[in-house]
Amino acid sequence: MARTRVTVQEAARRLGVKDDAIRKRIQRGTLEHHKGQDGRVYVYLEPSSVASRDTQGRNAVYGAAQDASYDAFLVGLQDQVRYLRSVLQEERDARRRADMIIAQLAQANAALAQRVPELQAPQMHREAAHGAAEGATGEQDDTGDPRGPARPRDTAEFPVRGSLTRPWWRRAFGG
Repeated sequence: MARTRVTVQEAARRLGVKDDAIRKRIQRGTLEHHKGQDGRVYVYLEPSSVASRDTQGRNAVYGAAQDASYDAFLVGLQDQVRYLRSVLQEERDARRRADMIIAQLAQANAALAQRVPELQAPQMHREAAHGAAEGATGEQDDTGDPRGPARPRDTAEFPVRGSLTRPWWRRAFGG
């Protein structure tokens, strides 16, 4: 088929793009062109590269190969959207389960918090009774401590600084 020689403006109109897009294609070398004697740039177009117009004036699809690649791309995007929606639903379900567990733990915590005063009251009553019994037997020390006389510390529990408490590196290397 014969190529058509047209100006940059006419090529832009036929291809359905702007003049700058045609100039950029010329600059990249993707469109065959030459400069005429009048100083104008002419572009050579193949008949299959010219876009046909539909009834609303929009560009129609250029070829079956472009249709197939577009359809494949579209199917891939639809698969990704479907996958992301399923992941989102799983995350929502997990969040719902976590919120339910948190609510149950909060209820259990509130129930236990109500039991704390119940448990503390009898314990305080026992301590008061125990203190009265100690006062009667005279086991209280001079400080008024109801726990009884202070027990002296065992010196074996707390060794005095000496050869055993020196740092290991001093024991190993001397000093």
